[in-house]
Amino acid sequence: MYPPSSTDNPQTPEHSAAWLRTLPAIRERCNAVFSLAQQDKLQYFEYHPENEEKVAQFCKEIVHKQYGKEYDKIPPHGRWRHCDAHHPRVEPLRSLWSDSPSPPDDEEVAARLIDLFTVSVLLDAGAGPTWSYIEPALAPICTPERAGGKFARSEGLAVAAVHMFAAGLFSGGAEHKVTADGLSQLTPAALAAGLQVTAENPLVGLEGRAALLTRLADALRANPEFFPGGRPGGLVAYMKKKRRLKLGTNEIDVPMEALWNALITGLQPIWPPRESLGGVELGDVWTCPALGAAAGELSLKGHPSSHGLVPFHKLTGWLAYSLREPLERILNWKIRDGDLQTGLPEYRNGGLFLDLGCLALRPTPLSLPNAPAEPLPRNPQSGLPRVEPGHPAIVEWRAMTVVLLDRTLLALRTALPAPNLTLAQALESATWAGGRAIAAQLRPAKLDADGKVLEGGGGPPIELVSDGTVF
Repeated sequence: MYPPSSTDNPQTPEHSAAWLRTLPAIRERCNAVFSLAQQDKLQYFEYHPENEEKVAQFCKEIVHKQYGKEYDKIPPHGRWRHCDAHHPRVEPLRSLWSDSPSPPDDEEVAARLIDLFTVSVLLDAGAGPTWSYIEPALAPICTPERAGGKFARSEGLAVAAVHMFAAGLFSGGAEHKVTADGLSQLTPAALAAGLQVTAENPLVGLEGRAALLTRLADALRANPEFFPGGRPGGLVAYMKKKRRLKLGTNEIDVPMEALWNALITGLQPIWPPRESLGGVELGDVWTCPALGAAAGELSLKGHPSSHGLVPFHKLTGWLAYSLREPLERILNWKIRDGDLQTGLPEYRNGGLFLDLGCLALRPTPLSLPNAPAEPLPRNPQSGLPRVEPGHPAIVEWRAMTVVLLDRTLLALRTALPAPNLTLAQALESATWAGGRAIAAQLRPAKLDADGKVLEGGGGPPIELVSDGTVF
C-alpha cells in the first residue's frame, strides 16, 4: 500500500527512509527548500520571483509555436516522443507485430513498449556535448530514404535504444523484447557498439549505463511480484491486478501509487550506493546543508537524521511518466491520482529557470554550520560551473526546479489559457522544450575555423559530472 500507513508520520530512521521514497516526500522536501529560498537562506542560489512571469511568457510562446491553441492535443511527457524523433518508429513496430503470423494482444503490445521504454529511459542520462547517433536503415523503423539522420543527447539515446531493442541486444537475440537473461549478457563493448561510441564519438557514462542495465537484470529476477516473466513488461500483469471499474462508468483505472511502488521498490537494486538511512539505500536522495541548518525552523516529517535530505527519484519519475502512456494509450486504463507525480528535476527544466533569471547563483556562497562557503569549480574550457550531482548547489537547484515547475503549470493554465493543462503536458510542450530552446540561444555550438563542430551547443548552464545514472 502506498504510502504505507506506518510512514504517514515517520519517527524512526527506517520509517523515514521508507517515506523518503514516496512521491509526497519529494514535494514536501522541495517545498521546504523553496521556503528557505523565499527567505534568501539558500547557500548557493538567489530566488527572483519577479522573473516567473518571464518564464511563463517564454513557455507560452514555445507552446503556441508548436501546438497553436489546440492544447488538448498536447501529448504527455514520455519516452515515446523521443523514440519518434523526426519520424515515427513506435507505430511501425506495432504494425510489424500486428502483421506477424501470431500477432500479440493489447496486453503484450503494452508489455513490449514497456520493455522498450524501460531500457531507453535507463540509458537516458546526459550524453555529453559531442556524442551523436547516425540512424541506420532498418525496416520498418527507418526506411533507406530516412537513414543517415543524426541525433544527439536524449533523442539520440532514444533512437539508438529502438534499434538495439529491435536487434535483440537486450534479450539475447530474441527481437522486440527485454529479458533478464538478455540484459545479464550485455557488455559495455556491446552497448558501445549499439550506441556507436568511438574515441571520436565519446559518450559520457558508458560504463555506468551498462552496469545499470546489468543490475536491472538482477532486479527483474529478484522481484517477480512486479515483473513476472523476468521482463519489465511483466509490469502489465502486476498492474492488471490493481484495476478497478469506476462506479457508474465503463472506465477502468489503476492507482498511481501501485505503479510508483513497483518501480521504486522493484528497481531499488539497480541504483549505485549513495545516501542511506536506517540501513536502507535511498537512491536519488541527497544532502542539502541549507535545509539541515534550518530544520529546526521548519515542520519537517520524519526522524531528525532525515531532515537534511531531499528526495528526487528523477529517473524513476521519468520512467513512470513513460510507462504510464502504454497503459493509458494501448490498454485504455486511466491513472488514478496521477497528479501525485512531480515535475522532473533535470537540467532542461532546471536550466529554464536559471537561464531566464528566476534563479541566480550567488556571487559568494553562504557559509553554514558544517558547510563552509566554497565557490563552484569551473570548466576551464567553457567557463561554466562543473560539479558532481551531489554538490549542495545541484541539490538546491533540483529542489527549486520541482517547485517552480508546479508554479509554472499554474501560470500557464492562466496565460494560455488552458485550465485543464496537466503537468505532463506542460513538461512536454513548455518547460523541457523551453529549457532546450533558451540553452541553444545562450550557448550555441562552438565551431573551428573550418566550420567543424568542436562542441555541441545547447548544454546546461551548470555542467554535471555524470556517471550515467543521474540526469
